[in-house]
Amino acid sequence: MHILLTGGTGLIGRRLCQYWLAQGHRLTVLSRRPEEVPRLCGASVQGIADLSQLGNAPVDAVVNLAGQPIAARPWTGKRRASLWASRIGSTERLLAWLESRESRPAVLISGSAVGWYGDGGERELTEAAPPVREDFASQLCIAWEETALRAQALGIRVACIRTGLVLASEGGFLQPLKLPFKLGLGGPIGDGRQWMAWIHIDDQIALIDFILHRNDASGPYNACAPQPVRNREFARLFGRALHRPAFLPLPALLLRPLGEMSGLLLGGQHARPARLLEAGFVFRYTELSQALAELAPHL
Repeated sequence: MHILLTGGTGLIGRRLCQYWLAQGHRLTVLSRRPEEVPRLCGASVQGIADLSQLGNAPVDAVVNLAGQPIAARPWTGKRRASLWASRIGSTERLLAWLESRESRPAVLISGSAVGWYGDGGERELTEAAPPVREDFASQLCIAWEETALRAQALGIRVACIRTGLVLASEGGFLQPLKLPFKLGLGGPIGDGRQWMAWIHIDDQIALIDFILHRNDASGPYNACAPQPVRNREFARLFGRALHRPAFLPLPALLLRPLGEMSGLLLGGQHARPARLLEAGFVFRYTELSQALAELAPHL
């Protein structure tokens, strides 16, 4: 199978390349730095700077993960425009390319996030739930999904992956937390009651592959473990996994300078992967303590 990935040099993209190379698939990664693709993704992975470089080569599947990190910097007007362009703009260009082709891929798997729901408070959120409270992150995810779903009109099966907080040893959600927690400076954020929808990187890769190979898999999927936890429980378990205390709270007051972006830390989603479970996907890591125990020796 020939698979095209956008955003393939990110954490999830690199892992997908490793996984699919081992299965014998042919991989192409669209990147602003195509010369770096073989080093980051695998020696046999082709890097391209423009979709036109594919010519008439058949593509069986597209995985669209392109997008700048949403929490890297405060959401100034310029930053919001940049985030919008990196997701919606890049997906619109992908759609234009798909429309121009005589032979189209069978499936488009497109990125999204549980932030699609906004701050869900105490509500349990399955894929059938509407957005609870629309903030910028929610609006961004809603527009990203709506843009990707337009590929259905081209006869392409489309699935949107609403990813939770990805736990991995080489990046993802744990990366900025490692140092403060190792120094014994970790703890809950705000009152610590906000829900955290998390997923181990191995399950993230497995579920994308699962959706790729199921011809009936389309629409939104919550990519998160079946058992979300509250932030204070996450802090306790992460501290325990690192053999460090984790009782130093980060007051909500200190997050005010972040403006609306502080909602990413003070809000959350009690999301459940209802559609994946119904489809028969089996999570390897269902308990946070189990996932952290596997990752901690490599942090």
